[in-house]
Amino acid sequence: MSTTSETIRNTWGPHQGEPVLATGAPLRRARAAVIMLHGRGASAEDILNLADEFAYEDIAYLAPQAAGHSWYPYSFLAPLEQNEPGLSSALLAVAETRQRVEQAGLPAERTVLLGFSQGACLALEFAVRNARRYGGVVGLSGGLIGPDTTPRDYEGTFDGTPVILGCSDTDPHIPVARVHETAEVFVRMGAAVTERIYPGLSHTVNQDEIQLVRKLLESIS
Repeated sequence: MSTTSETIRNTWGPHQGEPVLATGAPLRRARAAVIMLHGRGASAEDILNLADEFAYEDIAYLAPQAAGHSWYPYSFLAPLEQNEPGLSSALLAVAETRQRVEQAGLPAERTVLLGFSQGACLALEFAVRNARRYGGVVGLSGGLIGPDTTPRDYEGTFDGTPVILGCSDTDPHIPVARVHETAEVFVRMGAAVTERIYPGLSHTVNQDEIQLVRKLLESIS
């Protein structure tokens, strides 16, 4: 698939003005869109490589780039204020990308939020702060952001949105307890959650997760 880039211009936050790469179908001809969020130290181009694994050419894939290749500076388990202004700017970058998708005629019901590692944490956090019926939410090796004492009293409902959570039980960056907590929050908010914990796996995306995402994308019409 060919890749294009476009810069969303905004005057606020470290991530505003960074490019958004795109591949797959043009937005106005796509049956669905996937907003893809890369991990710490990676790039939009890196996460877009997964589009080839999903192998649906009638879907638009968009990946915003984080300034300095990191959405926020510290662990996702750190106090929220320590990760500002990066976190708020990152959430805005996702909102801006979703707005572009919606303006092209694809509603949230045909939009999937997907991330890996730090990008998974960002995708999940954006979803719970902006709950509604999405085409899907996918967190690969990630969980909701904030320390264990963070209130999880988000507003809204996912109205049956399919959610995929995949992670190793020995991931050095993502405590498995946080994955379980994240699943519980999404279920409480009305999502249909598929949680897969992989024994002894490294911090990576595996073929089972790819197949789960492919089935999810196939179901969107």
